[in-house]
Amino acid sequence: MPWLLRDDEVLASLEVAEGAAARRRGLLGRDSFEGALLFENTRSVHSLGMRFPMDVAFCDADLVVIKTMRVLPHRVTVPVVRARHIVEAEAGSFARWGLCVGDRLEVRGEHPDRPDRGGGSGGPGSDGH
Repeated sequence: MPWLLRDDEVLASLEVAEGAAARRRGLLGRDSFEGALLFENTRSVHSLGMRFPMDVAFCDADLVVIKTMRVLPHRVTVPVVRARHIVEAEAGSFARWGLCVGDRLEVRGEHPDRPDRGGGSGGPGSDGH
C-alpha cells in the first residue's frame, strides 16, 4: 500500500487514482474517507455528487504544495495552472496533519517504519529506488 509522507513523517495511507474510471469516481459514493487520494497530471477537481466536504492540495511536479482549499460538495475548482498533481482527503485532515503551502510530499510504496522491500511506487515524489 502506498503512503503519503512529508519529511519522512507518515501523513496517511494513499490511494492513487489510476485509470479513467478511478479518476472519474474519486471519492464519489463514499460516506467518509480515511487516508488520501492522489490524482496525477491534474489541475482541478470537482465534488459533484460528493457526500462530504474535502481538503484539496494542489501540488507542482515535485509534489510541493502550492495551494490548499476546502471544497464543499457539488462544486468545481478553478484549474491551478502550476499544479500537476492533486491530493484529496476528508475535510479536516490537512489541519490534523499540519499540511500547508510549501510542504514537499512524498509517495512511498512501503510504510517507512518497516524495511523497504523494493516496493516503491515510482510515482511522483519517489526516486524509484
